[in-house]
Amino acid sequence: MRVAVFSSKPYDRESLTEANAAFGHALNFFETALTVQTCSLAEEVEAVCVFVNDPIDAHLLRCLAGRGVKVVALRCAGFNNVDLPAARELGIQVVRVPAYSPYAVAEHAVALMLTLNRRTHRAYNRVREGNFALNGLLGFDMHGKTVGIVGTGRIGVALARIMTGFGCKVLAHDLYPNDECKALGVSYVALDELLAQSDIISLHCPLNDKTRHMINPLAIGRMKRGVMLINTGRGALVNTPAVIAGLKSGHVGALAMDVYEQEESLFFEDHSNEIIQDDQLERLLTFHNVLITSHQGFFTREALSAIADTTLANLSQIEKGETCSNAL
Repeated sequence: MRVAVFSSKPYDRESLTEANAAFGHALNFFETALTVQTCSLAEEVEAVCVFVNDPIDAHLLRCLAGRGVKVVALRCAGFNNVDLPAARELGIQVVRVPAYSPYAVAEHAVALMLTLNRRTHRAYNRVREGNFALNGLLGFDMHGKTVGIVGTGRIGVALARIMTGFGCKVLAHDLYPNDECKALGVSYVALDELLAQSDIISLHCPLNDKTRHMINPLAIGRMKRGVMLINTGRGALVNTPAVIAGLKSGHVGALAMDVYEQEESLFFEDHSNEIIQDDQLERLLTFHNVLITSHQGFFTREALSAIADTTLANLSQIEKGETCSNAL
């Protein structure tokens, strides 16, 4: 199948090219995102391959359909950036990668927790400047703390396994309780109870109309004072002004975000020589107890390989006229 691959970085090109040896698709890579303006690059292809921050709205889908594109292949799990009803109406199939490496994201969430708790990011900078003082670096034992996991799909389960290994009490909230989590001794509770009891809260649920801004002023008010909040799910799970207010008041004791609601125009690019125009992000960066990474939770060799394999396998199934289990 002829495929135009958008938002492709060197690591995408490397992993997809390596995996494609087993599939034989004709891949044409473009570093630019897929937009109405760049849609002309998708000439004489049957499929476009895009990433998590490419907004595929109805207008863009019509442009793609007009050029004969039949498939939108998402090389990510989330699909909130695609107008699925418009795609169905136009006869464009949308496929995704529902799972690649749950360990990658879960382990990154733990790395964020440990960094925030033991202030290793601050200690690193201090020591490089010859400052070996420990004042301001005091952390706490993870053992015995209560960790609340919102969303217990594969990533949530992987995190629960790690945190029980730390000796933490793990609470979970999910509409569909997971037997694996129950076997680990995880207790499923109502969201309000999880918010009220947890010392650390980690978000791993999908973004939809019910979960958008689930972390809002009311939810923050129900949390323990000094709570640590970790978001490696989707940026819009968190209402940014509300969490800024929580940080200022001290109700939120620490915040780590691998995702951000307005990340689309910022993440995955180098803006170091520019003045960033996002005032909310700039405000977050002023807090010493805030840690932000640029959507790198998925970024392991194993995950990239799995993403490439599944993406190309999806396209091969469609090309052969087979039913693709990862179709939306």
